[in-house]
Amino acid sequence: MEIFQDIIPQKDLCMALGYFDGVHLGHKKVIESAVNFAKKINQKSAVITFKEHPCCYLWGVKPEYILQKEKRIEYIEKLGIDFLYLLDFNKIKNLDGKEYIENILYKNFQPKYIVTGFNHNFGANKSGNTDLLDKYTKIFGYKYEKISPVKMNDEVISSSIIRKYLQDSKIEKANEMLGKEYSISGKVIKGNELGRTIGFPTANVEYPDNLIKMPYGCYKTNVKIGDNIYKSITNVGVKPTVEKKSAPLLETHILNFDKDIYGQEIEIFFGRFIRPEKKFKSIDELKSQIISDINIAL
Repeated sequence: MEIFQDIIPQKDLCMALGYFDGVHLGHKKVIESAVNFAKKINQKSAVITFKEHPCCYLWGVKPEYILQKEKRIEYIEKLGIDFLYLLDFNKIKNLDGKEYIENILYKNFQPKYIVTGFNHNFGANKSGNTDLLDKYTKIFGYKYEKISPVKMNDEVISSSIIRKYLQDSKIEKANEMLGKEYSISGKVIKGNELGRTIGFPTANVEYPDNLIKMPYGCYKTNVKIGDNIYKSITNVGVKPTVEKKSAPLLETHILNFDKDIYGQEIEIFFGRFIRPEKKFKSIDELKSQIISDINIAL
């Protein structure tokens, strides 16, 4: 997959439009539709998206993404897309819906096929939508497809509901809609090494500032280090028992593992929520709780 940070004109693309935060099962269906149609007519597929969520520019709010940018790119690539365009929304935010179709999509790509989700909006003041994309099919000569809602347990799969499940510590439900285990990656940093002194060393990773914040507490997890996966438990929080921090930390105890991985990139996969974070009266009480958490996770 080739990645472009700006508009590089290419003709006859089959393109999927959207931000695709989470690259969940609904997004997967949209992107795969572009891939499959491109193969059918022997052309190239593309995802047209943005470097940052439009809300950053429209409402001046700090985003809380489901996925780190690198993971969003990785999951899109796994779906077989040929080209990924990460555009700067700030440069086109004043275009209305028709101008976006004509001056961005048609002028630069002359697409053969455009696919979106059922609730896709675009253009200044949301002046563009699925009806407008369908309206201009004859004028600009592309085929348009709107993907119907993808449901799970009678709920429409969406980024917003997945965010709510993550905020409510309903990890299993979020994972079902994502079609994969929710994960966070980061470099292992040095801590105060208390875990090592009490027999439970942890790999500490700073919680990414721009991700959705999960409830503080202990989670059953798996950790990917290099090409290997290890069982683990992870505490998300501020370490209230020993040194309350202002910024959340991911403290992961990796079972049956005792290697120096400071500075290495690891990926933590969340399976389920075990219990909320709490302040313990003593280190012995903390040790007892960790043993209990491990037994629950196994």
